[in-house]
Amino acid sequence: MTLIAGKPASFWIDSTPTSTFSPFINNLVVDVAIVGAGIAGLTAATLLKRAGKTVAVIESKRVAMGVSGHTTAKVTSLHKLIYADLIQQLGEDKARLYGESNQAAIEQVAQLVKEEQIDCDFSRQSAYTFADSPEQLSQIEAEVEAAIKLGLPASFVKETSLPFPIAGAVKFENQAQFHVRKYLLHLAKTIPGNGSYLFDDTRVETVDEDSPCQVQTTRGVLKAKDVIVTTNLPILDQGLFFAKAYPKRSYIVAASIDPAKAPDGMFIGIGEHYRSLRTTPYNDGVLLLIGGESHKTGTVTQTEERYLRLEDYGRTQFGIDSFEYRWSSQDMVSFDKLPYIGKLTPVNNHIYVATGFSLWGMTKSTLSGMILSDLILGRSNPWADLYDATRATPFISETSIKENLDVGKHWIGDRLKGLDKSSFADVSKGEGKLLTIDGNKVAAYRDEKGSIHAVSAVCPHLGCIVDWNSAEKSWDCPCHGSRFSCDGQILHGPAVKEMERVK
Repeated sequence: MTLIAGKPASFWIDSTPTSTFSPFINNLVVDVAIVGAGIAGLTAATLLKRAGKTVAVIESKRVAMGVSGHTTAKVTSLHKLIYADLIQQLGEDKARLYGESNQAAIEQVAQLVKEEQIDCDFSRQSAYTFADSPEQLSQIEAEVEAAIKLGLPASFVKETSLPFPIAGAVKFENQAQFHVRKYLLHLAKTIPGNGSYLFDDTRVETVDEDSPCQVQTTRGVLKAKDVIVTTNLPILDQGLFFAKAYPKRSYIVAASIDPAKAPDGMFIGIGEHYRSLRTTPYNDGVLLLIGGESHKTGTVTQTEERYLRLEDYGRTQFGIDSFEYRWSSQDMVSFDKLPYIGKLTPVNNHIYVATGFSLWGMTKSTLSGMILSDLILGRSNPWADLYDATRATPFISETSIKENLDVGKHWIGDRLKGLDKSSFADVSKGEGKLLTIDGNKVAAYRDEKGSIHAVSAVCPHLGCIVDWNSAEKSWDCPCHGSRFSCDGQILHGPAVKEMERVK
């Protein structure tokens, strides 16, 4: 196995303290319960508490240690290439709303940073989507034209601060970047008090709509008039969001770089092998983040190769010889490019969701908090209809057909994996394999000391068969993105139950 460099941890999490909030209070009653302490949940909680509501945020692990703690933390309305497509698919009016709403989310973050005096390395930056080759240039030019038509701060450039030539780029001015966990830990500490709470290390298992709603957790029941579920993919299967989006993993390596050689701005390429680039302050210097190598969750086993390709890019393009960090992230990609923000289903009046951020969660999560707080407060919101979570979605589209057929293929075909493996002796040290033992599918990992860790290979969410992720030492579900440790503990939802242990 090729050795991959860097500490296997998110820089945002490694450079901030672990949160500790009060123990869960059974049968507590608040105005609004919020499931998930990432940027969407904490933004909603902040805005609702400011408006006079009592809130309780419930987090299964620790604040901002899920998807929000593993992002590149770019706060921008430039989402690679999207505006030309949105105009073509939805029309100019809806495309303009998309741009306006994401611009408003940038300003909401900036406003909270200013009002709360949050020390989170917030800085205004230009964002770029760039083309490596002349063959890609027409896509860049079309995006610039579309963005300018929509009133966005766009221009076409051929020169950037990158240390290599490009064919051309879309440039958006006055965007932003920050240290996402410093930002969220500050918001989190403002929640408790005056009848509001934040509980971590408490997993929500289900929510029942009633008067009031009943939030069932591993530690008891919490009651609230309204409930917001911000768990990346909703843990509640009503609304079929698992069939209206698909899970995508991406990878990041981070290296200390000479500030004089660091690019100025935030960058992302186009095409299948795109790279995402930004810097952040680090040890009186600069840390360069290089992201990319994305794929659908659970479809790649040898994930070390993804990190190695990013390392090679850093060495080739920036002259980097060592790496401080490496980590990966995951998000739900919406079939129609728009997030789902609003009521869980048409018949639910008090349960709300936000999902489908399609790898651009900093603005879309903030936007979710803005929209959902307005809906609960009975305020008119200019973007609520565009992102309505109950809207008609393109089940009959090329992407949706492909992804849902892929789910069916895994649900059936993966049960045939490992039929010729019937013994734990077939698993080498450091290896994870699917076995069939006594007619049951088993996910087995042998650690470096030789001990076997075995769990049922059936994902407890909706019964798909998991696959091994070698770099993360995890079992990943290719259907809806649940992830588990080698011992079956939940790393990522929508699953709310651990994998069954096998003796």
